[in-house]
Amino acid sequence: MNILTPDKDLVVLDAPSNLGLRPLSPGTVPGCYKAPWALRDAGLVQRLNAKDAGAVVPPRYVATWKPGDGVRNGPAIAAYARKLAGRVERIRADGGFPVLLGGDCSILLGPALALRGSGRYGLAYLDAHSDFRHLGNSPYVGAAAGEDLALATGRGDDYLTDIDGLRPYVKDEDVIVLGVRDEEDLQDFSDSGLTFIPGTDIDVDRAKDVLVRDELDGFWIHVDADVLDPAVLSAVDSPTPGGLDAAQLTELLRGLLALPGAAGLDVTILDPDLDEDGSQAALLADILVSALS
Repeated sequence: MNILTPDKDLVVLDAPSNLGLRPLSPGTVPGCYKAPWALRDAGLVQRLNAKDAGAVVPPRYVATWKPGDGVRNGPAIAAYARKLAGRVERIRADGGFPVLLGGDCSILLGPALALRGSGRYGLAYLDAHSDFRHLGNSPYVGAAAGEDLALATGRGDDYLTDIDGLRPYVKDEDVIVLGVRDEEDLQDFSDSGLTFIPGTDIDVDRAKDVLVRDELDGFWIHVDADVLDPAVLSAVDSPTPGGLDAAQLTELLRGLLALPGAAGLDVTILDPDLDEDGSQAALLADILVSALS
């Protein structure tokens, strides 16, 4: 196993894409693309003593979409995944531990593609929602931020799921999903090979069984801010009651990051437009600093 654990070589890279989200209301643009700025304004890069890798600028967001159009902004997402993958590959080649600041959940395709190009990697997926919508369980696909786990595991259009002939970027048996709390979402996993632990259960030993195996070269950690309870952090597009508190998320991340093979982390979905005083960005920054330091 190629072991890389977070230390002085933390490298922060902005991935300010909102391409995978629907507008919250007509005529608006999802504000999560501003999240990297909000987290930086909370001092995240300096507090982590991290190297600054700048940003990967996404293509223009197009709001118009109707059922039957396929994945919203799909070709742009595929192009962005390639660019992001290249930057993640360079960070890792230089010995860095990438910390990606999104943006929406579709940015996961970038690091998933990068890691797949160098071996077989697992995925710890922390989210309030399954993000597992595909034509096998839904009448149509739409916003990739609700489909990114399906796309990463090879379910969807070839141009998104088979970039460079590498489908699937992550095998079902190499994924553990933590934090999903909607029963309908959980049903999406019933016929898959994905391991999932619902709600606020924290079981790093179970995660270790999935993520630390001889056949894996390591694993990536995806953190959707909505894994936190809305009473703790509500500045997300789809807040769902019953989530983790700040201490629980910090504990979970510390446990995952302590496992051999942790290869990088992304954090997504914080919407600064819904966080007028910046307090929720500051809280999320505190959690990341506590977990990564």
